Amino acid sequence: MSDRQHVPDPDGTQSIAPEIFGARLAALRMGRGWSQLRLAEQLCAAAGVPTVSRHEVSRWERGERVPGEFWLGWLAVVLDSPHAELVAAAARARRRPTRRPAGGSGTGGQAELLRLARAWLVDPGGWPGPADRWPAIEPHAPAARLAAVAVGLARGLAPIEAPSEGPFEGPTQAPAAPPSGAPAETAGGLGAAVAELRRLDDLVGGADLAGPASRRLDGVLATMVEDGVTPATRHGLLALVAEAAQLTGWVAADAGDVAGALSAYRIALVTAGAAGDRPLGAHVLGSASHLLAASEPGDALLLARMALAGARRGASASLRALLLHRLAIAATGCGERRLAHAALAAAETARRRRDPRHDPPWLYWLGDTELSALTGRCLAALGRPLRAEPLLTAAVTGATGPRSAAVYGAWLARACLDLGEVERACEVAGGALLDAIRSGSARAATEVDRVRVPLAAHRHLPEAHAYTEFVAVCRPYLPTAVIGTTLAGKGVNV
Repeated sequence: MSDRQHVPDPDGTQSIAPEIFGARLAALRMGRGWSQLRLAEQLCAAAGVPTVSRHEVSRWERGERVPGEFWLGWLAVVLDSPHAELVAAAARARRRPTRRPAGGSGTGGQAELLRLARAWLVDPGGWPGPADRWPAIEPHAPAARLAAVAVGLARGLAPIEAPSEGPFEGPTQAPAAPPSGAPAETAGGLGAAVAELRRLDDLVGGADLAGPASRRLDGVLATMVEDGVTPATRHGLLALVAEAAQLTGWVAADAGDVAGALSAYRIALVTAGAAGDRPLGAHVLGSASHLLAASEPGDALLLARMALAGARRGASASLRALLLHRLAIAATGCGERRLAHAALAAAETARRRRDPRHDPPWLYWLGDTELSALTGRCLAALGRPLRAEPLLTAAVTGATGPRSAAVYGAWLARACLDLGEVERACEVAGGALLDAIRSGSARAATEVDRVRVPLAAHRHLPEAHAYTEFVAVCRPYLPTAVIGTTLAGKGVNV
């Protein structure tokens, strides 16, 4: 049997829960609409042995323990899941070595995000939870001040300044005295700053936006206040900080700063959890999956699965369509073709049901053009360029800015190559190259650069030879990865 479990979702489609045992168990439980306490009660009633508590179920789902054969049998009964599959998943969990996060960048940053994602998925009621759930953030990381403000809000403290040296450990830091001001003004100022940065992101690439964005957002965060903050206001402020952290991660990713993006996404996930905003948390994990899809498809697939399972009934049809596309492209990178096709079919079902009026404000950018481009990209990667080409052509035509045009054009050029249309691929790639220069987006430049190698195989053709020379002329003007950019931290450090 395949190492995954199909769980019915609210749209009547089928989503794929994470292959790890704990998250798989959580997805089965949530698919029945049960709390951890309800599952524990059902197990005790079925087995006639009152020895399983909610805390034990929580430990199973967090991966701290793996149930034995006795409880695996009763789990299969009460959750109506094949016993053999649960036993096999539990056996894999026992063999799997524990990955210890290194906290910072690279693989450590991914491992830390995966740890937080598992906790977010299996124990939604425990946020913000113990101190060890708040990730350590370097003082000059993109999300340093966001982390400080988020911890202060979640703990009911005044805002905490990011430390001048040493890693930021969240709850262990002492609170600073709050500046003067009104909570309503604080929320309005932060909301206006986030909205402004989202508008700028539509026009300016990450390499150019990081500096101005850092100064704008940092200035607002520096004046955060909590005088007279009610629980409802506190949750609203937390949600705004989570949005700001997600945007910080997106801008860092667009600038090519993978480590900075991961640090921001970790803060965004924890803060969205503290605010009780499950859809935003799912969007954060989907964004992280998108970031890692090309370089770390295995981790990207885990993140996409957990995002989809954790979004639950609170996700709009548009968000479900986006998360399913994240799952499809990550599955393609892992060679999971059947999973990718199933996710694409479910995404199309969700797309037909979408109503922008039901979408959260931070999903304003997602429309039919973007969804068609994502479908075309995945179909091309699955070796179906004939179906992908018209979708990507329409996406390039309907692109609203140079970044989108560059990214969609790079995908279309590869599809044209797969169709044997080398001359058209060169034409499309040339346009995408110019759009990448205009965009200021390192991510767009990277996508366009992926066309260069397959086109070089056709350099005996005049069009391909001319494109190779064009790339050499344009290369000094292409945006490059900005490593060390500080966004919403302590200024700009490039």
